[in-house]
Amino acid sequence: MFTSLDQLLAYCRESGIEIADFKIVDVAGRWHHLSIPISRLSAKTLEAGIGFDGSSYGFLTVEKSDMVFIPDISTAVIDPFYEHRTISMIGDIYTLGDAIKRYESDPRFIAEKAETYMRETGVADEYRILPEFEFYLFDQVAYRVQPNHMEFLVDTEEAEWNSGDKERFNAGYKVPHKGGYHLALPHDNSSDLRSEMTLTLERMGVSMKYHHHEVGGPGQMELEVEPGPMKEMADKTVLIKYVVKNLALVHGRTATFMPKPLFGEAGNGMHVHMQLFKEGRPLFYDSAGYAGLSQTAMYYIGGLLKHAPALLALTNPSTNSYKRLVPGYEAPISICFGVANRSSVIRIPAYANQPEEKRFEFRSSDATCNPYLAYSAMLLAGLDGIRRRIDPVAEGFGPLDANIFELSDDERAKIGALPKSLDEAAQALERDHEFLLEGGVFSRAFLGNWLKRIRQEAARVSLLPHPEEYRLYYDV
Repeated sequence: MFTSLDQLLAYCRESGIEIADFKIVDVAGRWHHLSIPISRLSAKTLEAGIGFDGSSYGFLTVEKSDMVFIPDISTAVIDPFYEHRTISMIGDIYTLGDAIKRYESDPRFIAEKAETYMRETGVADEYRILPEFEFYLFDQVAYRVQPNHMEFLVDTEEAEWNSGDKERFNAGYKVPHKGGYHLALPHDNSSDLRSEMTLTLERMGVSMKYHHHEVGGPGQMELEVEPGPMKEMADKTVLIKYVVKNLALVHGRTATFMPKPLFGEAGNGMHVHMQLFKEGRPLFYDSAGYAGLSQTAMYYIGGLLKHAPALLALTNPSTNSYKRLVPGYEAPISICFGVANRSSVIRIPAYANQPEEKRFEFRSSDATCNPYLAYSAMLLAGLDGIRRRIDPVAEGFGPLDANIFELSDDERAKIGALPKSLDEAAQALERDHEFLLEGGVFSRAFLGNWLKRIRQEAARVSLLPHPEEYRLYYDV
């Protein structure tokens, strides 16, 4: 939005801005923020930065945790969720020493390094992605985890389970189980809210493609954006989640991107479409290739599928992620590719048949990921496929144009499977991570800390008794 501090400050004066707010992303991909009066924003802020405790973000240990962030004024937008007129921008993280320097494990810096490495390879000069954002809107949520009491409860007026509600007005327009895809009014009671989300994001610089009700009956939604450069889209991914959750609260609702909030309903994925360009020329199109894909595209797919088990530790880093990656819900479980095949990890949209549109999507990822890390890892896996000429056909990854869930057990057993748990994904990343070290994008230290973090979460969840275990075993 701005290219100079003078330009930014002039806008703030003209627009009556009172507060400058700075967003900093932590290891998990959550935003933290710090605010100052706009009168305190100066050239010194952009030179020396603002100090903070890096240990609270998961970056450094408490005994040596002082860091600074420096605002990236090109990301500045008006934040509509504050009472006082506020302009918000994302901060880059720096370490202190003889001189301040970029922190190598800052997620935004990792994304920058990934794009730099791509250009240095000479393969491409732009990595363009298009994420799809699925989430649930509920009217209320409650959860409790105690030694003697564990529960969660969510509710939404449009859910089929409320068809018999006699305590409040009930018009009877409930969304059927797994029957919400593109449903119209009066069943879709969140269309206006999604329109408000879409228009708010447009005003904040996010080019939106469309919105609609998704498959999940109890309030599953989708927003889709126009494609853009990878690091920029990672910034927008965090912004989109921020806008969706805050606008839901404004309207007395609550939104979650949790991959599997409900048993028996469709889960929330974050499918990522991807393209490579060089000097404006699309690299993934060849009219003579399979599904109109070039050999470069096929090698890229080969890299993604070859490294898919390891990638999931970064693209699906929650224990809940693996409750979505199960048969029967359009979520992939098998390592393969095909045209218009929603049961495969890589789906090639049949409708994207022009050279500048030719792309494919990685379907297993979800929005519990840190987008800077996940998008960077996907790029590195694809570049590794190009560098090593990993042919997905020769590797046995397809093409597979049949519904995998309808294959016989013997046929399905011939196809490689994605990890079934966060522990399995962590083991895969521990075995296969050299491709992430190329170009100094990720470091061994960062990956070691990441593995420690996700394994601790997996261990914690594995220790909790589950209500279903009471049903199965209490009377044994």
